[in-house]
Amino acid sequence: MRTRFVLIQTSHPGNVGAAARAIKTMGFDDLVLVAPRWPNVLHREIAIQRASGATDVLAKARVVATLDEALQGMHHLCATAMTPRDFGPPTRSPREHFSMLLKKEPSVQVEQCSKPNLVQGFAEDTGVAFLFGSERFGMANDDVYRCHVALCIPTAAHFGSLNLAAAVQVIAYEWRLALGGFAVQDVAAHGQQADAAQVAGMLAHWQRALIDVGFLDPTAPKKLMPRLNQLFNRARPTQEEIHILRGIARALIDVASERNKGDTIK
Repeated sequence: MRTRFVLIQTSHPGNVGAAARAIKTMGFDDLVLVAPRWPNVLHREIAIQRASGATDVLAKARVVATLDEALQGMHHLCATAMTPRDFGPPTRSPREHFSMLLKKEPSVQVEQCSKPNLVQGFAEDTGVAFLFGSERFGMANDDVYRCHVALCIPTAAHFGSLNLAAAVQVIAYEWRLALGGFAVQDVAAHGQQADAAQVAGMLAHWQRALIDVGFLDPTAPKKLMPRLNQLFNRARPTQEEIHILRGIARALIDVASERNKGDTIK
């Protein structure tokens, strides 16, 4: 599905850069600005600094004069508004609405267009747009009225004011999550996770080392090794970390061996 983030009358260039960074982290890159306060906002230094690695999103972003131009090619419009509007679209949390949307429930309206299969459902080339108002005033009523839903991010009752870029990040995250999300990257970033056989081999090595140094009594092992097994299952060690742990076990065995030789000489 095509996804577009639309910022309406944004006043702070830093928020534009931060919004570009926010959507890039979630795998999106279609950013359109409607009548921003600064016409050259995409090239202002603070915007580039706050983009912090997402300058390609800024380079691709467009500045247009009207909301109509920004919404060309879009079929499902999501306003962001903390306060429900009288006579406006239904107000839902992002997670609630996205769940309904992707299940293609009849209660979710989709704008009629030349492709019949877009009604009560989505084709792969459907355009979904998320609209954000200015930092000071939010979205104008007329802009909210033309949307299919008003997304309200659940916040603390006594303080529900989010920074524009923070709101963009939350919506981008929830939408990416609804679309299937991304795999967690921690293991890939630090090495290949060790498999069960490698963990078992390391634990056998450690068992021998712990016996040799006198920490584990083989006649009364209790539950030490199963507990260590569970500890390493939770830790999800990489293959490199398994090699380190086996190196420690080897060193312990060597120390115990040298100690035993000394006792024998005495």
